Amino acid sequence: MKLLTLNVHGWQEENQMEKLKMLARDIANERYDVIALQEVMQSIDSPVVKGNIKQNNYALVLIQLLQELDVHDYDFVWDMAHYGFETYEEGLAILSRHPIKSNNSFFVTELQDMNNWKTRKIVSAVITYEGNDLNFFSGHFGWWNDETAPFKEQIDAFFKHVPESGLSFLMGDLNNDANVRDEGFDYVKSNRFYDTYEMAEKKDDGITIKGAIAGWNQNGKEDGRRIDYILCSKPLNVKSSYVRFNGKETPMVSDHAGVTVTLELEN
Repeated sequence: MKLLTLNVHGWQEENQMEKLKMLARDIANERYDVIALQEVMQSIDSPVVKGNIKQNNYALVLIQLLQELDVHDYDFVWDMAHYGFETYEEGLAILSRHPIKSNNSFFVTELQDMNNWKTRKIVSAVITYEGNDLNFFSGHFGWWNDETAPFKEQIDAFFKHVPESGLSFLMGDLNNDANVRDEGFDYVKSNRFYDTYEMAEKKDDGITIKGAIAGWNQNGKEDGRRIDYILCSKPLNVKSSYVRFNGKETPMVSDHAGVTVTLELEN
């Protein structure tokens, strides 16, 4: 199974359509089984296509670009987390080329004011892969020490939605540095979740942000940070974990790089 997570910084990038086409071409070539996306925007005033999906929904446009590449087997779910960048509905998406059995979304902050960008939601989907129903969660969390909505509050709320049985994946932007001890990353690992990067037989440096970006303007680390993850609720045989879209082997398409893992499920 091949997975991808990416904070896309939707509709905020220079040369946005060209970058979106790059992402579509990569998906068409790599054939990820499940993809989690964060900061998936649609304009407030864009016409409604179906349900809560509007015409310029980033994930919908991505699906349409895939169809132009003769890739027709991906479906997606999306929900809004809050209003962002004044004119957008910002949310999260899960794309899958396997059947989406059910989907849901839920708040992980006590704050539920959609006009406050610190309001956080999770989008989830139960996806059937080779006869197994797997739980996937796309998340974009806040910072460990945030006074309004601290990470611990959010991740504790998330844990309550994780089924006790079966296999679950949390994919996304945790806004917590893997190299900082006794904060978000360590807390998640102490509560039922395993880091696929740490389990991977082959890996790179894992760095997903460098320099100053939104939310990390005081980064101060030239060597970057690892804040985007693919986590799972059981130890797995992870063949590889590599950074994607970091301007090296694959072009940058966002202010974050993505993470892709290849793994084998338990028998």
